[in-house]
Amino acid sequence: MNTKTTLSISEARKKIFTIAKKVQKPSTHYTLTEKGKPKVVMMSAEEFESWEETLEVMRDFPDLMKDIKEVERDIKTGAYKKYTPLEDILVEEGYILTNKGGKYELSNKAKTKRRKGSR
Repeated sequence: MNTKTTLSISEARKKIFTIAKKVQKPSTHYTLTEKGKPKVVMMSAEEFESWEETLEVMRDFPDLMKDIKEVERDIKTGAYKKYTPLEDILVEEGYILTNKGGKYELSNKAKTKRRKGSR
């Protein structure tokens, strides 16, 4: 459900507590206008943080959609079997893997130490 409501800033001022409560529902936001033109979008802090994280991932991995399609293709053809295992990549990056009771746990102590020493 994607709910978008448009209100003037003056009207929103009167209903600010109601709006603050309503935007807590996922995908609900308000567009506040001044003289009929959009000025502000109001959404929950949680949803805003989610948008920020999404944008950060998109900046860090600009070809993410292409990479996903490539992996999907590799899964269909079986080419994924040649991928470097995640455990090997993590160890190469300086993480420590421990096997506790048949489950792996990840520690980045070595990674943190390496970063401090490299500065």
